[in-house]
Amino acid sequence: MDVENLLVRSEKVTPGGVHSNTRRIEPQIMPKKAYGSMLTDISGKEYLDYHAAFGPIVLGHSYSKVVDAVKDQLGEHGLYGVGVTELEVKTCEKIVEHVPSAEKVLITNSGSESTFHAIRVSRAFTGRKKIIKFQGCYHGWHDYVARNMLSEEKMIGKRDPGSAGMLDEVIDSTLVCRFNDLDDVENMIKANRNEVAAIILEPIPHNIGNVMPTMEFLKGLRTITEQNGIVLIFDEVITGFRHHLGGYQAICGITPDLTTLGKAIANGFPIAAVCGKSEIMDSFSTRPGGTALFAGTYNGHVVGTASILATIDIMEKENVHEHINTLGEKLRMGIQEIADRVGLEVTVKGFGSIFVPYFMSGEINNYEDLMREDTEMDLKFRRGMIEKNIFMFPIPMKRNHTNFTLTKKDVDITLQATEDVMKDIKK
Repeated sequence: MDVENLLVRSEKVTPGGVHSNTRRIEPQIMPKKAYGSMLTDISGKEYLDYHAAFGPIVLGHSYSKVVDAVKDQLGEHGLYGVGVTELEVKTCEKIVEHVPSAEKVLITNSGSESTFHAIRVSRAFTGRKKIIKFQGCYHGWHDYVARNMLSEEKMIGKRDPGSAGMLDEVIDSTLVCRFNDLDDVENMIKANRNEVAAIILEPIPHNIGNVMPTMEFLKGLRTITEQNGIVLIFDEVITGFRHHLGGYQAICGITPDLTTLGKAIANGFPIAAVCGKSEIMDSFSTRPGGTALFAGTYNGHVVGTASILATIDIMEKENVHEHINTLGEKLRMGIQEIADRVGLEVTVKGFGSIFVPYFMSGEINNYEDLMREDTEMDLKFRRGMIEKNIFMFPIPMKRNHTNFTLTKKDVDITLQATEDVMKDIKK
């Protein structure tokens, strides 16, 4: 079967033929199977996969110890819809053990659900309506946060809803600030005194590749929120477990009030979580007297809980982060050296296992700085790498990920392909 026929079949029964808006790409990849660091499409072509499904694949595709753990539990457990299972309890105990902000945990099925609940409970806890997010950051598909994500330059600093059908009052309850700009946040809070319930941020904005926060900025946010009775939410759906079992907060030493987790916490199986201070978490309706509704038929499903426990166990016992971070650094340094030698204007950024070649020069502190990026050149590079059987998602500024099954030989192959593609681009 070829890509075109499968897409035509799918379009007959699915709007656009795909089940998430970013999955229609050029060139179009139709996966058939994946194992370790390799992804195979329906034509049989194999790729070294740095896309990693937007980041959940931290150990490797179909990682046997995780898959076996799920199989073992499925032989005994199903869906109950009542009470709590020991797997759910163990999962939450492990999150509390590792994540600094986690005093209590609730399990969800996706990162979007987790950020939705974090914002809802912040409003319930504070009695306030407005929230602050940052330009370029992505926190899911729901109305609370779906604005000013990948905005066109002319829409930066303006009202930029991400979807039709959003309620005006919800859009206008979400305020947007500039990342790494503490003055901008302080001014926004002053202009909306006693109205802001929460500030939500990706501690590293990986939605736009990799923009590192300054310690002054993170410390300042913690101070400002404490002084103004605002809930500080770290959206660690991407950073959590990929950078550290305790999330980025365990690395930077800044403890938020609430944290959302997802993606890499279960190596690609569907599970996510919202966690944080007991006094806030106890506002959820799962506790008698709690006023913030929390419900979900599939919350705590055995597939997710078994996979997260297996992933944590592997990370506790093996040198997962040391390995993926070492290879991430090797790729960052290697790609930068090649670009400099070939004579292309490239700035390679990243952290830990993540690497992003931006086709631009100069400092990168926020979304606004990325308007200098040559997106056409970026896209040409990514498509060139796909032709070389290296899968880097063909959308400009999207991050690349290493995983625990990736080898130094794989990295060498990637760097050779990088040199070939960059030389072609230069010509």
